Amino acid sequence: MNRSSKNLEIDPVQFINRELSLLRFQRRVLSQAADPSVPLLERLRFLCIVSSNLDEFFEIRVSGIKEQIRLGSRRVASDGLTPKELFLQVSQAVHEIISEQYALLNDSILPALAREGIVFIRRGTWSPEQQAWIQAYFQDHVMPVLTPIGLDPAHPFPRVLNKSLNFAVELEGLDAFGRDSGAAIVQAPRALPRVIELPREITGVEHGFVFLSSVLHAHVGDLFSGMNVLGCYQFRVTRNSDLFVDEEEVKDLRASLKGELQQRHFGDGVRLEVADNCSVSMSDFLLHQFNLSPSDLYRTPGIVNLVRLMQIPDRVDRPDLKFPPFVPGQPKVLEQRCDIFEAIRKQDILLHHPFQSFEPVINLLKAGAEDPQVLAIKMTVYRTGTDSVLMQQLMRAAQKGKEVTVVLELMARFDEEANIAWAAKLEDVGVHVVYGVFGYKTHAKLLMLVRREDDRLRRYVHLGTGNYHPGTTRFYTDFGLLTANDEMGADVAEIFKQLTGLGTASALKHLWQAPFTLQANVVEAIQAEAAIAAAGRPAKIMAKMNALLEPETILALYEASKAGVQVDLIVRGPCALRPGVPGLSENIRVRSIVGRFLEHHRIFHFHADGEDKVYLSSADWMDRNFFRRIEVAFPLLDNKVKRRVIKEGLRPYIGDNCQAWEMLPDGKYRRRSPRGTRRSAQAILMQELGAR
Repeated sequence: MNRSSKNLEIDPVQFINRELSLLRFQRRVLSQAADPSVPLLERLRFLCIVSSNLDEFFEIRVSGIKEQIRLGSRRVASDGLTPKELFLQVSQAVHEIISEQYALLNDSILPALAREGIVFIRRGTWSPEQQAWIQAYFQDHVMPVLTPIGLDPAHPFPRVLNKSLNFAVELEGLDAFGRDSGAAIVQAPRALPRVIELPREITGVEHGFVFLSSVLHAHVGDLFSGMNVLGCYQFRVTRNSDLFVDEEEVKDLRASLKGELQQRHFGDGVRLEVADNCSVSMSDFLLHQFNLSPSDLYRTPGIVNLVRLMQIPDRVDRPDLKFPPFVPGQPKVLEQRCDIFEAIRKQDILLHHPFQSFEPVINLLKAGAEDPQVLAIKMTVYRTGTDSVLMQQLMRAAQKGKEVTVVLELMARFDEEANIAWAAKLEDVGVHVVYGVFGYKTHAKLLMLVRREDDRLRRYVHLGTGNYHPGTTRFYTDFGLLTANDEMGADVAEIFKQLTGLGTASALKHLWQAPFTLQANVVEAIQAEAAIAAAGRPAKIMAKMNALLEPETILALYEASKAGVQVDLIVRGPCALRPGVPGLSENIRVRSIVGRFLEHHRIFHFHADGEDKVYLSSADWMDRNFFRRIEVAFPLLDNKVKRRVIKEGLRPYIGDNCQAWEMLPDGKYRRRSPRGTRRSAQAILMQELGAR
């Protein structure tokens, strides 16, 4: 059992399975692709996002389930399902999602794109001019980098990269050496583009594309001279991509992680995708090669990797088929003052991304790098991207002689390689790079500048709910707080001391910190609200997060509901709590918002007898965030800022009737329908906070 639930009495009827709930979230994303009110190229993008999400779901979640089955585990989760039972339900749900996904693509989105002059030209419809152009393209750009591998005792089945595009070829006849293996594998190097645009003069449309798979299918015979090609089938294998580093064995985390990353592409297979024309004998052969069962096979009526279509909205210049451009606004106080340190001293400043710009955070670091009065800069980094202006400013600050410390999380999933590269670059210019506490991911978003002012040192702090990644701040909803509050600064300084040094955890004045106090304080705040309700006074909880899974917190919410607390939860993704169950959770409502931007902020609001305690956090209410990560939740001490968060981060979402999905007691979701005035939280915030 996990740390929080080991002493709890868990009734499986009260909990919904995490994986099945996560798959229901994918259905909500898929509904965006089916929504005719969403611009056409954005519908295609949402379709691709589902595929990308499912890839990660198999790489991490399904691989974990299969590993439990392999080890013979009969461990029952809080929802009562064994690993084998869960795998069967997951397999069925994913097969249904993929079937709906391809039906939507083939029957709706592709025909609609064709009507707009964006055509994916099928191999059977190529004109003579198109065939000639494609043949030349194959000979000049594709064939020189292909390595066909005939399967025989001297050529065993090749190592196939995770999620790479491959072709299984069935052959007939003898080759130059008299061999008759009957099968070959052709791997498509990742350097080759998966989607190729043809010249407009030979397509007759504004944008005419062919898939690399179609090009190779048409000319695969050129790779096997004199032999008869009986069949050519796309396939793709998804592999276990979770990384494991042994705490007792590791001496250098960065070096150990580099070694693990080399093997990520060749982990155990967990899913095989093949084109729907693949012969049964070939699909059985491939399943055997990857040690997979028939339930791991997914036949696709189209290309085996829809993620490759993600590039199309960016390559096609059709603004009318995309979301209207949006320019984020700036807080008025920063528009009025050019000295960012003076502005932060004057008042706490709330940033609401992506409706407001991330530039103030970048400008704070720039000012810190250049200002001779700034003596030290400390920052946590979880995800920041391969080309980060923030990292460049940290390096510049170090080069100018400032004390710069970066707590860099090397184990940020799928960003490990980028973070390792940044670690080397930062160290080369004198930045102190530390990797936090082994066994606990540093997920807290903290930035602190120490500045000399009037014979004293003042701390300027940024705390956030999202990553220091300028790219994602344009698409993820998050809050950031800029403050010079002495007590908040002291708390942040204490956490940095923990992360870089050694010692016991000191009590913090304001911040709730995982793995020490965050979960206990959340549960205590819920219980306090329940006590207020039991005493007959108004009690209310509003909270927004990405996931709600931790059992003790869920049980506390159930007890609060039974006591009469009105609980409104906005949970974007998986939710293990069952709302609206008579006698258990009839006072709890759960909503999920899926729209143009990815909902990402975490907000915890407790009415607290009218005191309105509001916390922002980097943490979801999950076991991993509470007990296996270093996280913070920080209070809003300024009443004006507190009111803004309630007004912008909670109320519009609770009132949303355009992009909101209501969770039902059985774990399914029902989309809210506008009655009267249409209210979209994201549209309201774009209107209110965007640049004029």
